[in-house]
Amino acid sequence: MEKIEVQASSLLASQPIVNDFSIAFGTINGSGSQTANTTLLRALFRMGIPVSGKNIFPSNIQGQPTWYTIRLSKDGFLARRETTEIVVSMNQATLTQDMERLLPGGVLFYPDELRQILIREDIVAYPMPVKKLSKESDVPPNLRDYIANMVYVGVVAEMLGIDLDKIHEALVFHFKGKQKPVDSNFNVVKAAAEWSAANLEKRDPYRVEPMEATQGCILTDGNTAAALGAIYGGIQFAAWYPITPASSLAEALNDYLPILRKDPVTGKATYAVVQAEDELAAIGMAIGAGWAGLRSMTSTSGPGLSLMTEYAGLAYYAEVPLVIWDVQRVGPSTGLPTRTAQGDLTVVKSLGHGDSQHVILLPATVSECFEFGWKAFDIAEHLQTPVFVLSDLDLGMNEWMSPPFDYPDRPMDRGKVLWEKDIEKLGCDWGRYKDIDGDGIPYRTIPGNRHPKSAYFARGTGHDENAHYSEDPEIWEKNLARLVQKFQTAKNVVPPPYLDLVQGAEVGIITFGSAEPAVIEARALLANAGIKSDYMRIRAIPFPDDVEVFLRKHDRNYVVEMNRDGQLNQILCQEIPDKAASLISIAHLDGLPLTAGWVENAIRSYEEEK
Repeated sequence: MEKIEVQASSLLASQPIVNDFSIAFGTINGSGSQTANTTLLRALFRMGIPVSGKNIFPSNIQGQPTWYTIRLSKDGFLARRETTEIVVSMNQATLTQDMERLLPGGVLFYPDELRQILIREDIVAYPMPVKKLSKESDVPPNLRDYIANMVYVGVVAEMLGIDLDKIHEALVFHFKGKQKPVDSNFNVVKAAAEWSAANLEKRDPYRVEPMEATQGCILTDGNTAAALGAIYGGIQFAAWYPITPASSLAEALNDYLPILRKDPVTGKATYAVVQAEDELAAIGMAIGAGWAGLRSMTSTSGPGLSLMTEYAGLAYYAEVPLVIWDVQRVGPSTGLPTRTAQGDLTVVKSLGHGDSQHVILLPATVSECFEFGWKAFDIAEHLQTPVFVLSDLDLGMNEWMSPPFDYPDRPMDRGKVLWEKDIEKLGCDWGRYKDIDGDGIPYRTIPGNRHPKSAYFARGTGHDENAHYSEDPEIWEKNLARLVQKFQTAKNVVPPPYLDLVQGAEVGIITFGSAEPAVIEARALLANAGIKSDYMRIRAIPFPDDVEVFLRKHDRNYVVEMNRDGQLNQILCQEIPDKAASLISIAHLDGLPLTAGWVENAIRSYEEEK
């Protein structure tokens, strides 16, 4: 066969570009492209190449454009990039837009049935016989539109040098070893790869080579990690209502609990997961279970959190332990359900009516999603309070590289729970809301305690130390002051910040959550430009003392976050007001994960103006 002529750019690099570029896939929502994209992601990961995948999909209806980007980074950087070197465009409606994303010298893969295409002269374009190869496959006609995506898997694999054995392994993993779908999909991949070898002349510099940078690592998403962490933390009850992007967290509980949490003798479940009629009912059930002594949780996103507000205040004031996962998305209102943000921080900190202060955990990696999945229960029961864990869509729903999870290394912390003999020892000192130890945390009893003094009336209205109803002003103020003391105690219970200090650094960079990958890479870029930085990633509110120490070390502290108003910056100014002048907000929100380039440019512009 003759090699197919393709457009070639005079700007093409003379040297190969290996394991250091991005591939974007432009497809149609509901077309089955996710299987193809994650197959390529997992194959590259199995080749030992550091990768990250970002799925940008619509929130409305099937048939709308969707994009998925794989970044390969030999240096291990995992943040989204502004630029794209390779585009696979399967959607006629977005082909022009997809081409515009390409850097000069980039590569375009497209179905050869797409007509009236004006190819840029500064890129390489490879047509693919998608319809022909999918028609020749052994799948039923109604599945050909789905199997068609495997054509670009085979073509891209052949042209970049992706190991087909790794593609096969990825398909086996995806289809859980089911031979028929594995064979059907892999046969199309092989046919497309063979066609490419025979018909396409490689004219671009991009290729992959095996590495060993992923050895010992896993590839998973934050919602699955959170669910597993909760299971290993002893979860007994979960109530939820479906909402993007939190639904897959509860769905992962339903997937793994039947495997991991059955009584070995009776075979019965040792847990309960309830899909409630709405978010209000979900948190109400979770509070009831937490009051009864179960390790209890719910999961939601911003709009659902709004419905939970009154109940959150009840749990805070009645001092009921439970865990609430907030997988954040873009607001206000229902916002952008399938885009990522860090916009719930200020509302969660004081969620409720009147005076309340909530404990917040801020994971930045899937391994921390697992870690905080179990630690949140310990902290909630130790402090007898709701604990909010703020993840987001990018961390929760996208696939991330991670070291294997560190499983719980200590017994469960059930906190100050009294049983019959304990009450006998305390005698008259026992009162449900009485602070005996001076840390603001009272003792509690749970159903099953048969001591006649163990019972108390749980209420969300005013009460004294013995849980008796009271509207006495002094009693009210004393109770609220104790809750403030408990919040101060929490500083020594929550995870400390992550710190990376550099000799000679004049500025500090502060962030939280999934903004970290962009900040890590931006620090490297800034260092290359002669701007050394110390780094602090905040992992919890209230702030441990290390946070204030870090702020006082620098005249300029850049606070990087994914929201419009600089919410972490606001809270830092409130908590450490005399250092507010040193805080510079670097806040950005467009619904997409932060990029290192944006962070670098924002900080450099400030540094150049000072």
